[in-house]
Amino acid sequence: MTREQTAFTALLALVVANLVLQPLTEPDFGWHLRAGLDLLSQGGRLPALDPYSHTMPDWPWVEHAWLTDLLIGLLYQAGGPLAAMLFFSAVTAAAWLMAVRSSEANAPVQLSACALSLWAALPFLGARTQMVTLLGLALLMWGWHRVRAGEVRLVRWIPFLFLVWANLHGGFTAGLFYLALVIALSWLVRLMAPDLAHRTGVVDPSTLWRLLLATGTGAIVTLVNPYGWNLHKEIFDSLSDSFMIQTLREWHPVSLETLAGRLFVGYVAGLALAMMLWYRRVEPVQWGVLAVFLVLAGRHLRNIPLFLIVSVPLAADLLHEALRRFAALPFVNAVSSTRWPRAGTLALGLVLLYIGPDHIQHVWRFGVTPAAAFRQTSYPIEAVEWIREHRHQLGDRLLHDYQYGGFLLWWLPQEKIFIDGRMPAWRIGDRWIFKDYVEVRETDPPRLSILDKYGVDWALLKRDTLLAQILGALPGWRKAYEDTKVVIYMHDARRLDGAIYSRTAEEARGESRRATGASE
Repeated sequence: MTREQTAFTALLALVVANLVLQPLTEPDFGWHLRAGLDLLSQGGRLPALDPYSHTMPDWPWVEHAWLTDLLIGLLYQAGGPLAAMLFFSAVTAAAWLMAVRSSEANAPVQLSACALSLWAALPFLGARTQMVTLLGLALLMWGWHRVRAGEVRLVRWIPFLFLVWANLHGGFTAGLFYLALVIALSWLVRLMAPDLAHRTGVVDPSTLWRLLLATGTGAIVTLVNPYGWNLHKEIFDSLSDSFMIQTLREWHPVSLETLAGRLFVGYVAGLALAMMLWYRRVEPVQWGVLAVFLVLAGRHLRNIPLFLIVSVPLAADLLHEALRRFAALPFVNAVSSTRWPRAGTLALGLVLLYIGPDHIQHVWRFGVTPAAAFRQTSYPIEAVEWIREHRHQLGDRLLHDYQYGGFLLWWLPQEKIFIDGRMPAWRIGDRWIFKDYVEVRETDPPRLSILDKYGVDWALLKRDTLLAQILGALPGWRKAYEDTKVVIYMHDARRLDGAIYSRTAEEARGESRRATGASE
């Protein structure tokens, strides 16, 4: 590799690093961090019941990412928020770099494909424990690639991978699904088109049987976790909760109304166009895997990163073929071979000079001065600072917006929350916490009896929301704090006697509007 090519490759690596390095703005990071720190303080003992909410304290909580959270806690204690950010950045980079190794392209092309794929994945990057699952899936992809190349002995590592994976993150089911899909498609091609299977390098039956045995053993060893089969039950209950799937945005189908949807559609369109122009291989198993993961991504936004990981080797191969054809053009071939790397290096350098410093500075602030950094976000860090100083004036049972749950567990560790990202599928008797939250916070009119049901005596809500306006008009409630992001209401008596909510939500909203009109 020439000096120009080395410099170009190094700058591509910096582009990838720039993309994977993201601030700690993921809503669920806070509860993962709190769980990890509490595991450390309690000697690794997992709680039997939910220790963080006042709404579901009797729920038998299954901490499906306990080992990852323990690592987060250790890193946070050792190096603060910066260490946690670097951990997730490293895991994300490792996932994409491992997945792209299944391609036959050279290093610069592989890094370029990773950069394109990571750009499409931007809405999903950050301090998300799902990155661990993406790395596990990438390891399986690389292992399958090596098995197809003749290194069949690698299948013996599959059970060990799933043993670790099941304790790191509940997404190990994606890995089992991937292997089951590969095995099923390989057998299908062998049975229905044996000649095609021979021409396209589908592995022999003995290898498939060994892979099937390793996958089955891997599925069994996932039971070796602190919760046994209850871990699998928790995952199944979450994946089959229709109300959660219909309500949470990350479970919605791909839409061009969202940035994630637009980036994904653009990425898929680029792949499709490149395949029509340059792809001449016949790989039925790989096509089948890509098609299935594409359908899953189209059905639910949260599955987009899985498709991006699975498709990045194809992106690298297509990019390699495009560059090969471009280099064969007469006017390109006439230019010195060293000039193209030089031009690419210069272009990448200008891009990094334009976007790199600001992004790194932005992320750095979250690592060293997170409180100051959060002032530039929608998270209510200013309200948190006020709460710390005036905690004695407030009640015991808080209502807050869904996306604040994890954040509050991070910044107010002694506070009991109403709901967070762990809880959408939790239900005990008439306490269906996510549905109750939606009915009091998102519906019009709000179901105010939910406040009585959970004994809510203070609330931290986004400004100008319907519920915030209605609480301002309810007797017994008064505004204790307000800034440009949120408003805090508290009940003077710090208790709810049911009579407070005798009026309907429509009446309260009408009074709020009249009061607003009078003030204007």
